[in-house]
Amino acid sequence: KITGDFIAYIHAMQRLNLEVAAEFIYMASMLMSIKARMLLPRPEPDDGHADEFDPRTELVQRLLEYKRLKEGASELEQLGIDRSRMFPRGVFEALEPEVIDEMDEPVNRPTLYHLMLAYQSVIDNMPKTRTQSVSDAPVTIEEQSALIMTRLEQRVQVSFTSLFEELREAIVIVVTFLAVLELCRNNKISVIVKEGVNDFWISQRESSD
Repeated sequence: KITGDFIAYIHAMQRLNLEVAAEFIYMASMLMSIKARMLLPRPEPDDGHADEFDPRTELVQRLLEYKRLKEGASELEQLGIDRSRMFPRGVFEALEPEVIDEMDEPVNRPTLYHLMLAYQSVIDNMPKTRTQSVSDAPVTIEEQSALIMTRLEQRVQVSFTSLFEELREAIVIVVTFLAVLELCRNNKISVIVKEGVNDFWISQRESSD
């Protein structure tokens, strides 16, 4: 069921002409790796007991994480639809006054569609390479979320595209984008987008405590 949902999601994103090749290749490579490990003979342990590790467990764990993030993205999209014409109290509080003054164009809360357009723009601007090595993601969503929050402690706000300026691996860009979605879903950050621009400001939300 979860695998079927993932394939359906890939097809839906392709119909929207959005960049999802990195996610697809990563998942496909994981499936091939698991299949190869299952076909290889396993050495007998010294104690005589068979190795009970099932490589499919890793796939299940990653698919469950994907399902959780997909549900979060769906919630974010619905929130954008419901509140795209609203300006909640405090939405500008985290921005420096001079930054707000420079925003002479109308600004809105971005929907998931805006976020995906910005993500696609980042992917399109990546240096094109002939070959791509397949390996496990070198970073996690939690690590990238912590990195984003650290940057927001150093600066009042950062632009979405600036989060990806030093990134060169497609899978790291994917994980960083998922971290942005996760922080939005958990109300850790606020986002404001200029009308007609595939970029937006990210600022840390004030704690409700």
